[in-house]
Amino acid sequence: MKKIMFNDEYLLTQAVLRGYKTQTRRIVKDDTPLGNFEETMKHAPYKVGEVVAVAQSYKIMYAEMIDDFAKHNYHLLREESAENFKKQYDNTAGWDNKMFVKAELMPHKIKITSVRIERLQDISDEDCLREGTSHYTPADGQDTEGGFGFKSYKGGLYLFDTARDAFATFIDKVSGKGTWESNPYVWVYDFELKSKNYGAFTSTQD
Repeated sequence: MKKIMFNDEYLLTQAVLRGYKTQTRRIVKDDTPLGNFEETMKHAPYKVGEVVAVAQSYKIMYAEMIDDFAKHNYHLLREESAENFKKQYDNTAGWDNKMFVKAELMPHKIKITSVRIERLQDISDEDCLREGTSHYTPADGQDTEGGFGFKSYKGGLYLFDTARDAFATFIDKVSGKGTWESNPYVWVYDFELKSKNYGAFTSTQD
């Protein structure tokens, strides 16, 4: 099983797990052949129907296990599973860095439902919202006039007049300054979140 990483500085993993983000764009590598659709699709990193693990650090997984344990009336087997998991992985590179986690251990997964290729700036307003930007109204208490935008984990809120303007800044934050302006070809993946079950998570992983 493959894994996929979402930017945590701009709360994208949480957006996926809460169902706010159902689409992602990934820059196409320069050596990808273009022009023949079938040949191009062979080079897509993820395929339609593929189930992909959402990468999280083991520390975050442990915190979720403890939270799950509390929600289920402090079920002792769930607590034992969480503590055994911590003992097994708290001294590994994946404890703090999700780049080094095992895909098969991840409790959250997404299923790829469609794949296409397009220029970055071809994104629609609807897809800007599927990518994880949001529409804020004055009632949200975020701004006197509201607008389209996104947040950072430090509590910052970036607001713009249009969803497109919000996404243009958003993609530069996530993928590097100048990404929007360079207008690269991107893989566009629609996906759905697969359910998790910490109750079935045991301490027998290798």
